[in-house]
Amino acid sequence: MVKAIIAPSMLSSDFANLASEAQRMLNCGADWLHMDVMDGHFVPNLTLGAPVIESLRKHTKAYLDCHLMVTNPLDYVEPLGKAGASGFTFHVEASRDNWQELVQQIKSKGMKPGVSLKPGTPIEEVYPLLDGENSVELVLVMTVEPGFGGQKFMPEMMDKVRTLRKKYPSLDIEVDGGLGPSTIEAASSAGANCVVAGSSVFGAPDPAQVISLMRNSVEEAQKRS
Repeated sequence: MVKAIIAPSMLSSDFANLASEAQRMLNCGADWLHMDVMDGHFVPNLTLGAPVIESLRKHTKAYLDCHLMVTNPLDYVEPLGKAGASGFTFHVEASRDNWQELVQQIKSKGMKPGVSLKPGTPIEEVYPLLDGENSVELVLVMTVEPGFGGQKFMPEMMDKVRTLRKKYPSLDIEVDGGLGPSTIEAASSAGANCVVAGSSVFGAPDPAQVISLMRNSVEEAQKRS
């Protein structure tokens, strides 16, 4: 049984108070902190990088789940490893030619390797990264187009989650985009166990209640399956 993991997306936090926002989420029951790294090329937006992760690491021992929406993920392995990132999830679309080297480098820096795919990318594209000797340990199924927060959840992406869960029962399957109380049931019943949630947690009057509701949804779905 894979563990239910709730990872608030720090992209929705108050960046001027990152350390206290991170602590607030952990106090509310968060398991991981999700860090969106965007380069302005792979996606049009530009967010945080290694210096911000390094600054936050000084204030928390939490698992920093880094999602790299970048054109050259290999360039980020060393800086993020030094900065104290826990997980390094790259996009399959940006690493078709060098993913084996990339996974090896990520593991050598003590980070957990993951692969993500955009809504338009077929799920079959990640199979080679899961079936080889040097495999990733997490798949992040984007449930919105990557690059911006606050988008609407795409329920049709749940077919990818179902297919993955059937093929890889013990895999960490993460979903990101538009997740909250109204959409968690679709994701958890499809087999997702890691849930990234931004505005639905940070914008809630009681973030702890939202985190708890999402965790319960994942755990209940696992009992039913």
